[in-house]
Amino acid sequence: MDSCEKLNLNRGRDQRRTEELCPITDMEQVPTGGRLVHITVTDGYDLKGYKGDTPVTFVRAEFNQVTLGDSAKITVSSEGTAKYNFTSSFEFNPEGGITLNDLAHNPVFLTVTEVLQKEKKQKDEKNLILGQAVVDLLPLLEGESSFEMVVPLHPVQGSPLETPRPGSKQCSLEVKVSVAEPLLTAAQVLGSNLLKVTLEGAYSVPESFVPTGTQQNYMVGLQVPSLGEKDYPILFKNGTLKLGGERETFPRPKKWPIPNILAPGANNIPDAYIVGGPYEEEEGELNHPEDREFRNQAEYTKKRIIWDLESRCYLDPPAVVSFQKRIVDCWLWPVEMIRVPLVIAPKGKAGKTEKTDDESQLSFHGVAYVNMLPLLYPGVKKIRGAFHIYPYLDNTVYEKTKLSFSLFRDTGHHLNQNNKVGGINSPLTKPLVSKNLKEDKTVKEKDIDGKIKPGDVQAPSIKSQSSDTPLEGEPLLSHNAEGQQYFEAGTYIVLEIQLDKALVPKRMPEELARRVKEMIPPRPPLIRWTGGAQKAMSDYHTQIKNISKAILDEYYRMFGKQVGNNIDSETLEEQKCQLNYEFNSSGKYFAFKEQLKHAVVKIVREKYLRTTSFESQEELQTFISELYVFLVDQMHVALNEAMPDDVQSTVSAVHTSSEQLRLFAFEAEVNENFEMAAVYYKERLVREPQNLHHWLDYGTFCLLTEDNIKAQECFRKALSLNESHIQSLLLCGVLAVLMENYEQAEIFFEDATCLEPTNVVAWTLLGLYYEIQNNDIRMEMAFHEAVKQLQARALQTQVTKEKSTGNVEYAEEGGNIESSLGPWGTINDSSTAAVKAVGAGGGNGAGAALSILDEFLEESSKLPSESGEPILSTQFQDSSIDPKQSNLFFKEIPEKKEAPKCQDSSAILQPAPYSGVSQTPTTIFMETIRFLMKVNAVQYVHRVLAHELLCPQGGPSCEYYLVLAQTHLLKKDFTKAEECLQHAVRLDYLNPNVWGMKGHLYFLRGDHAEAKACYERTISFVLDASEMHFIFLRLGLIYLEEKELEELMEAEDALSEANVLNNYNAEVWAYLALVCLKAGRQLEAEQAYKYTLKLKLKDEALLAEIHTVQEMVGFGNPSF
Repeated sequence: MDSCEKLNLNRGRDQRRTEELCPITDMEQVPTGGRLVHITVTDGYDLKGYKGDTPVTFVRAEFNQVTLGDSAKITVSSEGTAKYNFTSSFEFNPEGGITLNDLAHNPVFLTVTEVLQKEKKQKDEKNLILGQAVVDLLPLLEGESSFEMVVPLHPVQGSPLETPRPGSKQCSLEVKVSVAEPLLTAAQVLGSNLLKVTLEGAYSVPESFVPTGTQQNYMVGLQVPSLGEKDYPILFKNGTLKLGGERETFPRPKKWPIPNILAPGANNIPDAYIVGGPYEEEEGELNHPEDREFRNQAEYTKKRIIWDLESRCYLDPPAVVSFQKRIVDCWLWPVEMIRVPLVIAPKGKAGKTEKTDDESQLSFHGVAYVNMLPLLYPGVKKIRGAFHIYPYLDNTVYEKTKLSFSLFRDTGHHLNQNNKVGGINSPLTKPLVSKNLKEDKTVKEKDIDGKIKPGDVQAPSIKSQSSDTPLEGEPLLSHNAEGQQYFEAGTYIVLEIQLDKALVPKRMPEELARRVKEMIPPRPPLIRWTGGAQKAMSDYHTQIKNISKAILDEYYRMFGKQVGNNIDSETLEEQKCQLNYEFNSSGKYFAFKEQLKHAVVKIVREKYLRTTSFESQEELQTFISELYVFLVDQMHVALNEAMPDDVQSTVSAVHTSSEQLRLFAFEAEVNENFEMAAVYYKERLVREPQNLHHWLDYGTFCLLTEDNIKAQECFRKALSLNESHIQSLLLCGVLAVLMENYEQAEIFFEDATCLEPTNVVAWTLLGLYYEIQNNDIRMEMAFHEAVKQLQARALQTQVTKEKSTGNVEYAEEGGNIESSLGPWGTINDSSTAAVKAVGAGGGNGAGAALSILDEFLEESSKLPSESGEPILSTQFQDSSIDPKQSNLFFKEIPEKKEAPKCQDSSAILQPAPYSGVSQTPTTIFMETIRFLMKVNAVQYVHRVLAHELLCPQGGPSCEYYLVLAQTHLLKKDFTKAEECLQHAVRLDYLNPNVWGMKGHLYFLRGDHAEAKACYERTISFVLDASEMHFIFLRLGLIYLEEKELEELMEAEDALSEANVLNNYNAEVWAYLALVCLKAGRQLEAEQAYKYTLKLKLKDEALLAEIHTVQEMVGFGNPSF
């Protein structure tokens, strides 16, 4: 305990910093008294000393630059072992001592020292250090209460341990670390994270950097958001300046950022290496092929500064949220670089270096802008890359990062002069003052607007950094001649930022495989059915043989088998006439004709590919003459062959379910094949005319095609099947409003609210109806009731959730829910008037609403974004960040009279509710919008969107922009749709619906590369988008277009499954024909090609590709 007390005493000056930077939340539940962490050294192996192989040694334990204690003096055995059984400890106490962050950042150092015997004239024993061992305490942050390990004992320079004993590789210590109970619970371990920042080096530094003259301390620093309003500074000190002519090796070990490590080998972090990699795979800058030559020169021939330091920072669950939010708020983080001169103190001061006022000046102040956004991609845990160093200019830094705070200039930092390897030191008392700011020293020492004083160890808060105006009294740096040298020299740093767990989890491949198996259940193998031209010819030959045998049998029956070969011609002609008479009179001739007819039809279809009627009688006669000659020739061939046994085969029938027909109809809508979609919907109605859901589906399809009359018929038919069906009532009411049958609409809506008083959508639609009627009182009543029901449902959901977690505190807060959401009546008069203006005018209401929405979008797009530029602008320049995006299923078709201009397959791809980073609370209008979009009532949506925009609890949320983008897609206004999606990305970059919609946008434009990247990002999220089926469908078609399905068997399986589900798809048949041609199967290729032509494939390019492959392989088209 004496050592622990000493440790706490020495750390007393840092307690305030520790408390501020790593505050303890209620979740951690750490006892106020702290917990003891015990480090036990049990044995030493393969030891030897300066004076012999059996020296007297002891072990000293150190943690956080404080000695924990010394072991007893133990004599090493002749085998090199020593039984120390030495235990030391320190107190883990986040409230005023060692914190979790200290455990992550600092290892325990074990120093083995040899005790030499006293000589006659010596007063004290002489001690010589043999080596140091390092014990990493990270397992304690993983929830373990104890662990054992054998750690290598690294020799100091000149130690006899540099030469191992015979038969051994390296001396070592056996160590056990334990605590009474785990420092973290399972929930804390799951929710926390570990940040590792590795600074490798700065390359192509200015020529003014020379190794001679005044010793310089090269420092790099950045800030990591911590809890509350505080940041944690990370500093890398004492970089080593190297001349050109030698390349850094890979892999090379990462080093501890800890000072005064005695053994060179102990500097290296165990099992942590800098491995490098191709420049093109990095996430930073200078990762393009054209940058390779410059980087090769910079990293081989030019000067560089090397650190190779890894710093760690523990992030508890609240800190993880803060870290993620900081990236969302500002995805460019500044990493500063400076040079500070050091002067060796005169003798008599223990050889320490110290700074004078004139020498503690910032110089060569530069900054790199690190894009942290990739850490928010699904499954990404690490970013590594090269980042340019620019001169530090206040205006530029503020414009790019919204930070008006400099880590080195505005916070005091001491340089620990004994630190030869650099590291992270806490800000202490003495500031580093730049030349430009010396005259403002008296102003800086004042506490202005939260500005820290020299000696205040708290780093500025995120809030103060992100303020819209610079801090009062802080002069702006507008010119930086020294920093400009970084830019002129092309200086860049190589930095790696790694998390132990990804901030955004990614779906595992095993789960994807399982989902695929669920979507495609195993089917019994189909009985193989043969066909094609060869089979048709074979069947014809068989029938010819059968008929000839029957004729011969009838001849034998009539005239007998014993006939001579010398029968005259008259007799034969008479027998022929009698035989013909028998066949005609008995009907056997017509039986033979019917028996042969099917085989001839198959030849016409399979061999000549004739499946349609002839355009003229002349063409028909020509074809019949050609066919007759061919059949006669084949008849002679058949008569000269033996007659094999018939082979009968059966074909299994595939029956489609109603749900499959609905899916086929949906896919036809995606293909903009509305005729085929209507066929599928009608087939469902024919099969089950009493199923109201089939009528509703067909009605929503008619709304998509703007056939309101037919849609009304369908909805009313559904209502006739069940008069209490709420959705049917609401849809009938919506159609009545669209067709201006307002009296009927009121009946439908009121009936719905009576049958289901808790239905939010019903009350909202009723309020919108009253707004059209200018009935303000009833409108307010309906909206208020809708809000009331929404609040009640939210309360019930929350209470259920609290009960399931065993927390009853929410019951006391239940009364605050309504006030938090606010009543509908809180909308001001101007907002209400604006909404009424939108609603006035009957048929012009939707257009007016959309006009208002477009004006708002234009105004909001003119406002500067938080970063001063589009939030994802750099993403589209870098493949590692790029959410690229693709067409095939969404090709625009020429305008047709029967297809209204608003018909677009994107209407069926509705965004579903999603809880993202910036998701706003659901309002009654957004819930109504979801219902209307689901049923394709887009003509009614614009009015509700105007309300959502003006609602106090609504506004331009991510979902709002998604719906607005959908309405523009319906009109094929891709420019405005893209603007809406850019706003949605800024608001919620993790929403899979946003990326799915962006993919659809690029797909409609025909930009397959961009659509492909968007779709791939969408499916990489853990949460699904609203309509994953169509995302997979389009992505699969892009892959087919790009010929990425190289495995023919897998391609054939997928296409065969699609063919089983829907054998009326010409494109599926076409791709099956291609697969069979490449696989060398002639029969299947001809069959698939026949159905491709029969179903009238419209893709001329695909048909031309089939013809090319047919000519290449020499089969597949029986017509040539």
